[in-house]
Amino acid sequence: MKNLTRREILLVGAGAAALPLATRISPAFAADKLTIGFISPITGPLGGFGQTDGFVLAAARKALEKGLTIGGKTYAVEILDRDTQSDPSRAGQLAKDLITNSGVDLMLAISTPETINPVSDACEAAGVPCLSTVMPWEAWYFGRGAKPGQPSPFKWSYHFGFGVGEFYSTYISQWGLLQTNKKVGVMYPNDADGNAVRAVLAPKLAAAGYTIIDPGAYETGTTDYSSQIALFKKERIEIFNTFPIPPDFAAFWRQAAQQGLHKQIKIVQTAKTGLFPSDIEALGSLGVNISSAAYWHKAFPYKSTLTGLSGTELANGYEAASGKQWTQQLGATLSLLDAGTEALKAATDPKNKADVAKALSTLKTITIGGAVDFTKGPVPNVASGPIIGTQWVKSADGKHMLDYVVTDNATDPNVKIEAKLLPYNG
Repeated sequence: MKNLTRREILLVGAGAAALPLATRISPAFAADKLTIGFISPITGPLGGFGQTDGFVLAAARKALEKGLTIGGKTYAVEILDRDTQSDPSRAGQLAKDLITNSGVDLMLAISTPETINPVSDACEAAGVPCLSTVMPWEAWYFGRGAKPGQPSPFKWSYHFGFGVGEFYSTYISQWGLLQTNKKVGVMYPNDADGNAVRAVLAPKLAAAGYTIIDPGAYETGTTDYSSQIALFKKERIEIFNTFPIPPDFAAFWRQAAQQGLHKQIKIVQTAKTGLFPSDIEALGSLGVNISSAAYWHKAFPYKSTLTGLSGTELANGYEAASGKQWTQQLGATLSLLDAGTEALKAATDPKNKADVAKALSTLKTITIGGAVDFTKGPVPNVASGPIIGTQWVKSADGKHMLDYVVTDNATDPNVKIEAKLLPYNG
């Protein structure tokens, strides 16, 4: 596919803003049609993950206007996107509807276990190939019933992206950039993400010499964090690490500030929240110097196989079209569409679901988010991917309230480091 010009990017963005997300676009020419389902959270507590989907989907549809040529045959391509409203039950229902009533040839699911796991399960039950990204692979693989050391129970669902190993490598590298007492207060929720990181990440951090202060799993939607804050103050933690949904972190961090905890913290390391500008800006001055981790950044030196866009072109195009700051979800969503269309192109018969699943199992490609390689694991049905150290700092040029800068690249040295990590309370 050719590169989109700046004018085309702007037109794509305008189209994305004007059309409802569920708009169906069918090329007006005679050819067999491939139908792709795309499920993500656009609204609800996880809505930040889906904020940029309209823009990316519009770019993908434009790139697919003339269809995909596979084995000498041209197929029209229709993308049917759906909003889970951040509801796991709805995610599963949407998947079943797309399978039963729309006959999707490939399902794509993105962002958090609340979206991806029910969609993957529905596809597994129905025998429909499914590809997903943006959640720890352990929460996807083991959280859905796979057992360590045993053959994969999955035939139709595949997932690519970061895992606990990538978080560990990034955290160890990033935290070593500042002098601390190595006492880490953790807040891991009682959900698929939290349970996965508690079981795997916390022991690895402890083995690396960090003292883990864990008040125990909390329930999503908790409103009073006084007991956790008191424990963290008593133990004099200097690093804080958490994997909550955005509203829970906002409630916790405001209470932490009211009770003085923030004054002793040198590194605030967030995941699942703190990924997007809106999450951090909502905290006001408390958001400055919060550390995060990016599964995609505009500094990634890769191009989209589907649209030809670079990271900078994608981010700038979104900002010009929407008037909003770019987010890491732009590249993540496009990388899923990159990988999905590459799998269809690699299938012997893209209308044969078993052929598409086989193509996924051996897929090896470079997306705008980097390498996707299902031939080397770490476990069957999974391709690992990077997560890089980042931080929200005061904007250098005033264009935005905060800049999102790369501070560590342990999991992908191809990504250039842009700034030194600053202490949170510095």
